[in-house]
Amino acid sequence: MHAVTKLTAYGAALVLVTAGAWATGAAVGDPRPAAADHAGAHTADAHGAPGTTAAPPGLASTERGYTLRPASTTHSGGPFAFTITGVDGAPVTAFDVEHEKRMHLVVVRRDGSGFRHVHPEMAADGTWTVPLELREGGSYRVFADFVPTGGEPLTLGVDVSVPGAFDPVEHAPTRTAQVGSYTVTLDGELTPGQASPVTLTVARDGVPVTDLDPYLGAYGHLVALRGGDLAYLHVHPDDGPAGPAIGFVAEVPSAGDYRLFLDFSHGGVVRTAEFTVPTGPAAAAEPAETQPHSHEEGPR
Repeated sequence: MHAVTKLTAYGAALVLVTAGAWATGAAVGDPRPAAADHAGAHTADAHGAPGTTAAPPGLASTERGYTLRPASTTHSGGPFAFTITGVDGAPVTAFDVEHEKRMHLVVVRRDGSGFRHVHPEMAADGTWTVPLELREGGSYRVFADFVPTGGEPLTLGVDVSVPGAFDPVEHAPTRTAQVGSYTVTLDGELTPGQASPVTLTVARDGVPVTDLDPYLGAYGHLVALRGGDLAYLHVHPDDGPAGPAIGFVAEVPSAGDYRLFLDFSHGGVVRTAEFTVPTGPAAAAEPAETQPHSHEEGPR
């Protein structure tokens, strides 16, 4: 695990998830761009070197010849199945382990609710499956985060529809998340154009938690999304003790509102704390509220 993982000005730039403001975002990129262009879409430590103008991760279903292909673009519950195909159209079966898994699947509704981070299993024919219960109807973005053997890390995204009534959720600025008996507080400001340290502090019933479990090779795991197009970045914190503070360094390019999802494990149970963080001149005038929608996922 790297000492500090930075969110780039592209992949980590997140903008507030607002109802009705999410773009369809299913663009398909050049299947084989230059390696340097692809690297610029990721962080220097986790997903390549910054400094280019490549599209942020997660906006395309195809990149560098790899394509995310769901078995169905409608999901009504039960197992979710998909393949990653290569330039020849055949399913890819060789993947490297990154952050203790060969495949990370992140799912979120396009209004920023219903966040899930799960780890599918692959069959011999290259079909990945994972149980996935999505309780609310709407359009969801599914991100596959993986490293093909011999290649560079990739994040591909595709939209999946879930039948049912759609009641859009708006997210007020939040710097404190309540997850059962746990309170997670976010400190630090996201300053556009600058590397900004942020710290997430975990307490249980008012007592700082100092014995967090390692989860995916770290004591915390952060996913960040940008509104409007759902650009994505999958990052880890700096090295540090097992709580109560988990540190990150974020760099965002412009003012806006940002959605952050922190997974942490304690007592063998993975929990997710959600935040909406504004940046720019208007941020100081907006009150922060406690986030009521964070959740416990159980062992993963």
